[in-house]
Amino acid sequence: MPRKISDECICCGACAAECPVEAISEGDDKYVIDPDECTDCGACEDACPTGAITEE
Repeated sequence: MPRKISDECICCGACAAECPVEAISEGDDKYVIDPDECTDCGACEDACPTGAITEE
């Protein structure tokens, strides 16, 4: 998976709204990235207000 979402996620949804391929969805305690759908564009990382999204 090109990117991952850490426990710093506050579940604001900003990342999911920016994902052009809808690879991000709300999980149990944080948002999650579907590695099969992610194109590693970085839009989610730029949109995250807490810096919870990073490259693996």
